[in-house]
Amino acid sequence: MKAENIVDITYEQTGRSTNTNKLGMREMQAKVYECKDKQYLLIKAPPASGKSRAMMFVALYKMQYQGIQKAIVSVPEKTIGGSFKNTNLKEFGFFADWTVAPYYNLCGGDDESNKVGRFKEFLQDKAAKTLVCTHSTLRYAFKDLDDECFNDTLIGIDEFHHTSADADSGLGDIVRRLMANTNAHILAMTGSYFRGDGVPVLRAEDEARFHPVTYNYYQQLNGYQYLKNLVIGYKFYQGNYLDAVSEVLDTTKKTIIHIPSVNSRAATGLGKHTEVDEIMQKIGTVRYTDYNTTIKYVVTPDGRELKIANLVEETASERETLQRYLRNIKKKEDVDIIIALGTAKEGFDWKWCEHCLTIGVRGSLTEIVQIIGRCTRDCEGKETAQFTNLIAMPNAKQDDVTVAVNDLLKAITASLLMEQVMAPSWKFKTAKEVKEGAEGGDGDKRTLIVEGLKPLSSEKTKIIVAEQLDDLKATILQDDMIVKAMASDTYAETINKVLIPKIIKEKYPDLTTDEVEEVRQRTILDTIVKGNNVEVQPDGQRLLRLTNKFINIDKLSINIIDTINPFQRAYEILSKQVNAGMLKVIQDTIAEQKYDMSLEEAIFLFKGPLKQYIVANNGQLPDINHPNLKVQRLAQAYLKIKNQKIRKEMGLEYDPKSN
Repeated sequence: MKAENIVDITYEQTGRSTNTNKLGMREMQAKVYECKDKQYLLIKAPPASGKSRAMMFVALYKMQYQGIQKAIVSVPEKTIGGSFKNTNLKEFGFFADWTVAPYYNLCGGDDESNKVGRFKEFLQDKAAKTLVCTHSTLRYAFKDLDDECFNDTLIGIDEFHHTSADADSGLGDIVRRLMANTNAHILAMTGSYFRGDGVPVLRAEDEARFHPVTYNYYQQLNGYQYLKNLVIGYKFYQGNYLDAVSEVLDTTKKTIIHIPSVNSRAATGLGKHTEVDEIMQKIGTVRYTDYNTTIKYVVTPDGRELKIANLVEETASERETLQRYLRNIKKKEDVDIIIALGTAKEGFDWKWCEHCLTIGVRGSLTEIVQIIGRCTRDCEGKETAQFTNLIAMPNAKQDDVTVAVNDLLKAITASLLMEQVMAPSWKFKTAKEVKEGAEGGDGDKRTLIVEGLKPLSSEKTKIIVAEQLDDLKATILQDDMIVKAMASDTYAETINKVLIPKIIKEKYPDLTTDEVEEVRQRTILDTIVKGNNVEVQPDGQRLLRLTNKFINIDKLSINIIDTINPFQRAYEILSKQVNAGMLKVIQDTIAEQKYDMSLEEAIFLFKGPLKQYIVANNGQLPDINHPNLKVQRLAQAYLKIKNQKIRKEMGLEYDPKSN
């Protein structure tokens, strides 16, 4: 069975995101350049949107007009440094070219000697203007330098999600020191601002000082000239993944295969090199290896000759030879399939890639976003980009079913997030705002009037909704409470009115109760509308198609929205992908590891669903052993409130860990 596609989005091919203005800037770059006067800039934009040149434009402007003397660009690894090589910008209309002296391009050439020394030398060299280095070099150099050495300097940090608010984060510490102790400017860039480990990229007080510029995936992909479709699918297998690879690998498509880490649960135990050999045997017969490039020539059963790049090669010399070849490919025919383990993710540019086949669960949403970015570059002849995740199916006989179920939910979480970030955004307005002529009135097809919607009352909430909604959704989707509630019979109202507000408050602790509610409403609205199909009826009505009903989206109200589980799609995906017996195993496992009930949730259920249940059942209380998980949850709420009342009558303090 082929992988089932969960996300399938069609784009309009407007060409806007790749067209350039009179200064030679693409749409995203021009948007960044408008904010060039800001001291701290945070750019969130997809792969291939032109972030590298955006940094060049801003750096050159700051050095020409804002008193900045030097620009330091830092990247995660050497190969990504190639994006900041000498670039001719004048011929396209800009006032200067971007140049880096070879001696100070610490990511170029074969000279690996004394990079920290050359970094320090650069700061003392009055004639030198630009330097490119890795994050590692920046961290080591910073240890030996006083903060004031970086005055009047622009620090550009590419792939900024490598930074962390954690006290032990080297990059995070550099950012905090620069902001606290120098007049340096910082330009941070990333295609995936959210991290996968639950630690924020920046502390809230530091992030508030950055001016965000967001250019989303939909703007980028919708503005392409050639790419029309993005498809995200999953295939669940039982046993050994090598037995399932052939079912999802189409050797007629340019493909990157990411095999699992040797320590991953998806690994076969045979070793990474044996796994690569097995995959090649599934593709065809290896005829020979070109040792000048290390490319392997493989003949398929139907007689086609494929060029396969094996980035899992054991020796450093072989890897360097192959990477040099891949950096310089000029034609579509130069390579057909790339097999990789920890490489070919962020910053890897192979524009002809049509399919990313990733084996095993990725622990980070950031990693998945980066991998998908490998196949979403615009390229003549490429109409569809496909991401497929091959994941082990939970087995009721496994020693640790819980781990397998959690893996499954992580995969679905990733698909739900990507569905959100790749789809067009909606604007939600109150009737009063539209009546008063606020931006996005009745003539805007992507504006919805929502009864009961609270207007955005502060600059903070406006920025969150305009620039950070995808980041917030990533935080919500990675929360253990939500992951466990996604595919179970948790009350929609509990998710919407208890769990999500709690997460918003934790992420933005300075928001007032009213501001949390403003953000909560728009987060849920956007999640539900983006995650379901909107069907236009013959009479012009726009209906939102949910699992078991239709809703007229031109007559939305917050009361209706709060009764809908925003993550219902997770259950639909499970239902389609697994059989009834396996679904029961998954549901039982989720029930066993259900999050502890908070007093807030107990009070909410007690005042609403519990009272309704008692009335509907002629005064009967819910049974804690009832087969329906929702009824069990109501029974837990009743016991929680009952025990709390007893403690109060006895004059005991409330113990949040008690039930």
